[in-house]
Amino acid sequence: MLAAAIGQFLVVLDVSVVNVALPEVRAGLGLGVTGLQWVVNAYIVTFAGFLLLGGRAADLFGRKRVFLLGIGLFTVASLAGGFAQSGGVLIAARAVQGVGAAVLAPVTLSLVTANFPEGPARTKAIALWTAVGTAGGATGGLVGGLLTDYLSWRWVFLINVPVGAVVALVAVRWLRDERAAAPRVRLDLPGAVLVTAGVALLAFGIGRIESHGWTALVPLTAGLVLLAAFVAVEARTAQPLVRLGLFRLRSVAVGNLATVVIMMGGFALWYFLSLYMQNVLEYSAVRAGLSFLPHTLGIILGSRLAPMLMERMDARLLAGAGGLMAAAGFAWQSVVLDAGGTFLGSILGPGATMALGFGLLMTPLVEASTRGAPDEEAGAVAGVVNTSRTIGGAIGLTVLGAAAAASGPEPVDGYAAAFLAAALITAAGTALVAFLPGRRA
Repeated sequence: MLAAAIGQFLVVLDVSVVNVALPEVRAGLGLGVTGLQWVVNAYIVTFAGFLLLGGRAADLFGRKRVFLLGIGLFTVASLAGGFAQSGGVLIAARAVQGVGAAVLAPVTLSLVTANFPEGPARTKAIALWTAVGTAGGATGGLVGGLLTDYLSWRWVFLINVPVGAVVALVAVRWLRDERAAAPRVRLDLPGAVLVTAGVALLAFGIGRIESHGWTALVPLTAGLVLLAAFVAVEARTAQPLVRLGLFRLRSVAVGNLATVVIMMGGFALWYFLSLYMQNVLEYSAVRAGLSFLPHTLGIILGSRLAPMLMERMDARLLAGAGGLMAAAGFAWQSVVLDAGGTFLGSILGPGATMALGFGLLMTPLVEASTRGAPDEEAGAVAGVVNTSRTIGGAIGLTVLGAAAAASGPEPVDGYAAAFLAAALITAAGTALVAFLPGRRA
């Protein structure tokens, strides 16, 4: 559990920790606008592309070995990024970092689902995994701001090295050395190539929609074609990367669909609120990071309460209540945003509501998305869950960004429109929870 929690924290932290350091990175390496964008995109694209491959590799070759591979790649790439002397080296290091994170993320969840049997124990473990991962995203701005302001932008990457080394030691010492489920299984290489390229192109195309318009349709279309080919290959191969029969499980199919939609709205919580605090209220990076602490505590509290509540009530009811609370928080946030806002008047109340709602929502949703899958396919299912979260966030950023841009020239009006759109999307995703299979408390 310790290895899974810290590994997931690192993976999610590095999605956001770099953002506040970008101005210093640009000055230090002389990067242009495009190069700076690729410092962020290189991680996201490879992370999204390799998730399913990483999840299946854990099932075939053992979770301990794949965990060590993932944390090793992530740590070495962080070291290379910290000492990079050119933009090209830093972008390459970020791409390798994304591959390591993609190998690591599904293993952390499959360690939980494979080692804790269905029921209260697994629910509590998933709640901790969810809370720690979300806390990683929430504290990224604060950690990045502190390191950049008081040390150097290079420490945004170098801080991962000692942490990664400690996690590797924990894994070597305490994780069981599991062997592959069957001695003669083979990795589905055609499927791995198709899904990796397809998801990477899809994430790349989604990220280009706002800035490149119609030209983004080229990678989007290519990604969709490759994913269609992947489905065709998986339906015919004897040892598929992801067995399509898993999606006959209503919990897996509906849970992941709901995750995609809900994460489209959930991205607004961190992204647009950070822009509002820094661009409108003129908070420093450190102050903005500190202002997110109530949000982090709200998600941790919700994740802590969720297992206890799931023992006493239908998980669908809890997820629905949490989703509606998050949607109400988004709607509230859209109303109180203004150019003269304050932390107490414009951030604390709606932010705590959104965060507590998401804490109550995500634990039963992740539990449902992995329920019923056999242990030997825990990694594949974990890869699907993580891919759903990543693609949902990428699509959400584009959709909400378009809503913000269409609202007029004033930034605060755009941020308010984005939160209103997030409220509607989150409510729609929450409605899907009703189609999950029921389970006795």
